[in-house]
Amino acid sequence: QVQLVESGGGLVQAGGSLRLSCAASGSIFSINDMGWYRQAPGKQRELVALITSGGSPNYADSVRGRFTISRDNAKNTVYLQMNNLKPEDTAVYYCNADVSITWYRKNDYWGQGTQVTVSS
Repeated sequence: QVQLVESGGGLVQAGGSLRLSCAASGSIFSINDMGWYRQAPGKQRELVALITSGGSPNYADSVRGRFTISRDNAKNTVYLQMNNLKPEDTAVYYCNADVSITWYRKNDYWGQGTQVTVSS
């Protein structure tokens, strides 16, 4: 089994910064794409940022230029640096990882979520 543990959420004023971390552990052969999603109250979960195993990032238009996704493959960890936060960034942020548990089998895993609240 694979576990994803997130940390770094909290309450911040508009214009402030937060850094989220997500560490994967367990029966890991390799980790493919890793990403961050968020879900605000009454809304669907949406992709925030994604990073490939090679380090290529992709961002939602709403966060491009403000958020930076990165990963440390040696630590099986993905990060999300969030700058110039806005009240509309308020949501529960979830880590996601596409994990190969053997060379021929892979599964999709989610973290438990971490709350980010941006006050105006």
